[in-house]
Amino acid sequence: MSLHNRKEMNQSAHHHLTMKHFDHSPLHMYGEDNITQNITAPDYNNATECTNIMIPQELFLTLGLVSLVENILVVLAIIKNRNLHSPMYYFICCLAVSDMLVSVSNVVETMFMLLHDNGLLMMMPGMMKHLDNVIDIMICSSVVSSLSFLSTIAADRYITIFYALRYHSIMTTQRAVTIIIVVWSASITASTFFIFYYTNNAVIICLVTFFFITLVFTAALYLHMFILAHVHSRRIMAFHKSRRQATSMKGAITLTILLGVFIICWGPFFLHLILILTCPKNPHCKCFFSHFNLFLILIICNSLIDPLIYAYRSQELRKTLKELIFCSWCFVM
Repeated sequence: MSLHNRKEMNQSAHHHLTMKHFDHSPLHMYGEDNITQNITAPDYNNATECTNIMIPQELFLTLGLVSLVENILVVLAIIKNRNLHSPMYYFICCLAVSDMLVSVSNVVETMFMLLHDNGLLMMMPGMMKHLDNVIDIMICSSVVSSLSFLSTIAADRYITIFYALRYHSIMTTQRAVTIIIVVWSASITASTFFIFYYTNNAVIICLVTFFFITLVFTAALYLHMFILAHVHSRRIMAFHKSRRQATSMKGAITLTILLGVFIICWGPFFLHLILILTCPKNPHCKCFFSHFNLFLILIICNSLIDPLIYAYRSQELRKTLKELIFCSWCFVM
């Protein structure tokens, strides 16, 4: 995982920071003597007559900054409002942090590329490699943690709906914190392993398999929720207790929307990985690879859209966000 393909796709120039797996040949390999071994990247455009879409670096930077500000506001709103101090919102806060990892890595990488392109920054190969690895780990940690927290929130909503009376004894704050620590630890560890062994196809297979397992698990929980909750809602309404059920279902619907957006935005990324494994030399696959910049834009858009979904679906969060924005505006004025 890294980011120099953006530059290769746009300019076919200096071998830069980018997602390692999207080179079908090895990257710069830095030996102990710090001698750079330049390996030419695949010529995507000559492989087929696909049109390479030029995307300005300024667009990446703008989207990254907007996404970063949005997700910071979500985290601050959840911290500020005690009514949002519940396991589900803790997990949503972690989702926002996952999105922030994408935003920060994109902003940092784009700024370095812009500075380098304008001759304002010179980096030694060793420093570039270390920065590349850090950015890669951030992006990989984001996707692994996002999938994990989407599944965790699905399980949380499932417990809320079908074990409502025992929810607070099952999903305690202590257990929620433990889950968060385990997910982040596993995500960072797996991402580090993934980056340092990126040349092994087994690593790509593991990531793709994890993607599909979490999606199947989450989809199965939601399907069961929506089928049985429809029957349960009728019984609960008969006892005039529909409010809690409606709130729980609203939370489930919100996370269903988040999952759908995640699949749309990250789907091309994982399809890219699958095609690397199955048909790296096929002209049609190489045509798909040539649109890598668009896949990056979709990933960044996922980080930008998620906070809008949180705010639209949660009145309490929306109110707190308005207060934060208003206070920030008054402070600036």
